[in-house]
Amino acid sequence: MKALVYTQPNEVQLLDRPDPALEAGEVVLKIEAVGICGSDMHAYHGHDPRRKPGLILGHEFCGVVAESASPQYAKGTRVTGNPLITCGVCEYCVQGRNNLCSHRTMVGMTRPGAFAQYMSIPAASLIDMPQDMPAEHAAVTEPAATALHAINLSMRVLVRPVQECRVLILGGGAIGMLSALLLKNYGCADITVAEVNPLRRQQIEQYAQVKTYNPKETNPQDNAFDYVMDAVGSKITRNTAFAAVKVGGVIMHIGLQDWASEIDMRRLTLAEITLLGTYTYTTADLRATVKLIHQGAFGNLEWLDTRPLSAGAQAFQDLDQGRAASAKVILCP
Repeated sequence: MKALVYTQPNEVQLLDRPDPALEAGEVVLKIEAVGICGSDMHAYHGHDPRRKPGLILGHEFCGVVAESASPQYAKGTRVTGNPLITCGVCEYCVQGRNNLCSHRTMVGMTRPGAFAQYMSIPAASLIDMPQDMPAEHAAVTEPAATALHAINLSMRVLVRPVQECRVLILGGGAIGMLSALLLKNYGCADITVAEVNPLRRQQIEQYAQVKTYNPKETNPQDNAFDYVMDAVGSKITRNTAFAAVKVGGVIMHIGLQDWASEIDMRRLTLAEITLLGTYTYTTADLRATVKLIHQGAFGNLEWLDTRPLSAGAQAFQDLDQGRAASAKVILCP
């Protein structure tokens, strides 16, 4: 099969790789569409020691069951899936929080991913989807579920309903864009997105119909936002979030660009700010997200940039150089 392989920092190549073998309890998928995630770009830049050269990346996928060793899924069934492979028996799995599984592994990190014509995955990780759903829409399930999970966690601690909140989203990539779209669907009327890429700002304004600004030129007003989502996770955005959030407000931290930085613990304490972290999504979130996408809760998704897998190397370069207007590039083998 053909696969887009991470060969060295700042390089992916379309190479021949053996077809995946069918293992007990697993299926082999013929990949229809797969999105390029920010974590794939992190690996591409050589910044993720867990993802080593020679690996097939990609974990935002939609595919057709080509072979099945599970009675649950017949050949020809179209599915998306949870790239987190979880144990099902640890305390977090039995609580329904399998995103925190103590023994989790991951497609595109600990085993070959979906930037290929075929990929194997445990049947237990598959997520049912409407069979007529466009493949590129289904491939957005994973990042959209990340946005859903983060917003749902935040709504548990916001003092007032999120519809009443003034919201600031730092970062207009896929998570920021999808969060803005979902919050609009929930009824939020006052949303601002910070994004450095002018092409993305234009798309966010066009498709999400929210306010944007360039954080290289403008700083948000201090003590002005009820709810701040940091979808970047850099030292700069963390400081921005703490300055921008209101007294008694909520910061949701999603991005992981920088591994560590100081935060203003004094303001956190004296202003009674709630700081939340979030990691991916649960299986329940993924199932809910498929339905929401199909119902149009994230809009028409016309902003997606769909390209053939053979153009994957150029897509990575375009994302790296800021030439891609879309917050999500989808590759189709």
